[in-house]
Parts: sequence; C-alpha cells; structure tokens
Amino acid sequence: MHPPNPRMPRRWSRVALLAALIPGLAWSAASAALWFGQERLLFKPVALAPDERLSADPDVHERFVDVPGARLSVLELRRPDAKGVVFYLHGNSDNLKAWFVDADFYRRANFDLVMMDYRGFGKSSGQIDSEAQLHADVRAVWESVAPRYQGRARVVLGRSLGTGLAAELATRVRPALTILVSPYLSMRELASLHYPWVPERVLRYPMRTDTAVTRLDQPLLLMHGDRDGLIPFAHAEWLAAHAQQARLVRIEGAAHADVHQFARYRETLAAALAGLR
Repeated sequence: MHPPNPRMPRRWSRVALLAALIPGLAWSAASAALWFGQERLLFKPVALAPDERLSADPDVHERFVDVPGARLSVLELRRPDAKGVVFYLHGNSDNLKAWFVDADFYRRANFDLVMMDYRGFGKSSGQIDSEAQLHADVRAVWESVAPRYQGRARVVLGRSLGTGLAAELATRVRPALTILVSPYLSMRELASLHYPWVPERVLRYPMRTDTAVTRLDQPLLLMHGDRDGLIPFAHAEWLAAHAQQARLVRIEGAAHADVHQFARYRETLAAALAGLR
C-alpha cells in the first residue's frame, strides 16, 4: 500500500478553484468584449463607393456636412414651394440608398425630406465612437437645414434606432411635430430584454428615449406595430403615457421591419402632415 501523497489535496483544491473561476472569467471576458465592441452589435452600416449615385430624381439633391473627424452624407428632396420639411433619422442598418425610397409620398404631402447617413453608413466617412458624438452629428445636420424652413412646418421623424436621436433633438429644437416609429424606452431596456446577462454598467449607448419624451412639450406622434418582436409595443405605450402631448397609433399586424408598408401607417402620417400649419 502506497503512502498518501500530501500534494494531491492541494492539486485538487487548485483544480476546484479554477473550475469555480472559469464562469466568472468567461462572464468578465464577454462583458469586456461588449464594452469595446458595442458599435458592431448596435450598428450595421453598409458602405457605398464615393462615386455611387444615390438618386436620379431631379428634385433629390446630395450634399455633405462636415463634422469633426468625418463628412456626413445627406440626401434631400426639395419641392418648389414645400409646406415644410421632414427631418428623418433612420434605423441602425444599411444606408440612404435603402432608406430614401418613398420620395413620392412626401411629394404628395408637399413636404421636403432630409435624411442623413451616420458615420460609416453609405458615403459618410468616419466611425461612430459614442452616443454624444451621434447626437452632435445629428444636430450639425439639422442646423445646416433648419434655417431654410423658418416660418414653415418642421418635423423630426425617427425610426427604430433613430427614435432616441429624434426625441433628444426635438427637446432642443422644438419642432412643430415629432414622430417616433417603433420607438424604444432605452437601449438599456432593450438589452435587459434580449441580453439579460449583460450588466447595465457596460452599456455605453443608453439612448434614453424615455427621459427625452418627458421633457418634450410639443406634439408627439407614436406609431408602433403590435407584432414587433424586437421592440415590444409596450415601450410605445409607456412613452405615450409619460409624454405631455402624445398620441399613440397601433399598427395592427405590423412587425418591426414592415410597419411602413401598412395602410394605417401611411394614412396616419399623411393626415399628420396635412394637419400642420
């Protein structure tokens, strides 16, 4: 019979300690990856060649707005005597070529349409580094446009990711109407729904639509599909309940990506624009 090896208990204790540490180390590594790689999770840009034409329509004009560290691609539908302008902040993917596809709707409404690509999207240069940068870029493009529409109806419209940007901009510039399509309370709320294991402190893009709408004292129109599997309809309900002048329109049967295809959406938007003075 061999004598007991005094090193064995210590060896097994080290194995047990390592086994206990592995889940924590894996969680820490995942959290660190999320902290440094949030842009890849949140933003899905599709770049375009610098010489690619975005529109062949004679009343649609392309230009650039210079901001610190980047040039932002902007596309504008300009009518001869437009009633006003819709400043449209799009979602988290693709580019202007994919989003600027319904100019005829705004022609019929007699509104100009202005849309920008965020950094790294389409023909915009640079890359998104922070939420503060995003808000600053949006304000820069707005300020390049807004003076042309003094005395006319100015509308800020955000869709999906763009709703948080639109709500914050609206608190500063007080448009005649703010429209949020498929809005979220905050990125923190969405993360807790889709990634419940992620600690709140690692999220660098809080995007607090909820706090922005409570500061908004101008008319607010919310439209949301009741089959949206990405952003629950309950988010829009909460925003409508906590805003000062909000109206919520439920788009029955609509999911997240197809809400704009429903007649209820188009009729509501057309009526909202027609009602502005």
